[in-house]
Amino acid sequence: MSIQEGKYNIKAVSKMLGIQAGTLRAWERRYNMIAPVRNESGHRLYSENHIKILKWLIHKVNKGFTISQAVNLLETNPLSLNEQTDLKIKSAEQDHSLDLMDELLQSLLTFDENSAHELLNRAFSLYSVDKVVIEILGTLLVKIGDMWEIGKITSAHEHFASSFLRSRIGMILHTLPVDGLLPKVIAVCGPDETHELGLLIFTLFLRRKGFEVIYLGASIAEGDIDIVIEEVKPEFLFLSCTLVKNVKKTFELVDHLSSKYERLKIGLGGKGFSKISEETLFPYQAHILGGNKEQWGNWLKGKIGME
Repeated sequence: MSIQEGKYNIKAVSKMLGIQAGTLRAWERRYNMIAPVRNESGHRLYSENHIKILKWLIHKVNKGFTISQAVNLLETNPLSLNEQTDLKIKSAEQDHSLDLMDELLQSLLTFDENSAHELLNRAFSLYSVDKVVIEILGTLLVKIGDMWEIGKITSAHEHFASSFLRSRIGMILHTLPVDGLLPKVIAVCGPDETHELGLLIFTLFLRRKGFEVIYLGASIAEGDIDIVIEEVKPEFLFLSCTLVKNVKKTFELVDHLSSKYERLKIGLGGKGFSKISEETLFPYQAHILGGNKEQWGNWLKGKIGME
């Protein structure tokens, strides 16, 4: 029997894949990603190829994608269906992720937007949203920032890479649902800070956990943050600082807001805080989020008892 011929009814597929029949029908009706044939009684019959596509989509949904994101990814990169890797071979995955990151870096530094999109689509087809955005792109951002700081690349390279990544991460950010039971959050760069991609990645981490995040991005005018806080009444405020020269002003803002809003919990992130002395950092140590998602999660858990 050809893999294109109808073989399984919807009850068998539902049991095989662990998905409700109603969900399957809704996916087919809304996204038209497969078209099962009908038998003489009008019942759906799914082929081996349909099963392969559905398994791929379910795998992506289980890794954090919405079904619409998974379908769009498959439509833009159909070859990814044949690139499904054995998840047990972790070392091979890790090596490949590093290769993908290096290729993406080269595409961005040569202003090759089409290649960058293709490589990022490929990364999303192989790995979870968290791995791609937080681990791969997060590491890539540090590399680009370091190269710019030492003069190895121009500001044009840094701006192009930032614009590209901001756009792709933003597309994911706005598709994630919000848990109304979790507290509201404001995320903004510290005074005079314009490097917002690290903050954007942290915001994605929060949104993946269900937080409603009011994302303000680059530094806003002095005094405006007070207006936003009084309007939104958030429980958390997260400030990002990349450049050492802006750390002092960020600390001054923390002092001001902590005294004015006693119940506001303030978190600080960004590599600017890793480049100052322990003595300078010590009074603000409780605000420091850390540099990876495990540390971020632990900081949040300590503040609101999250699991």
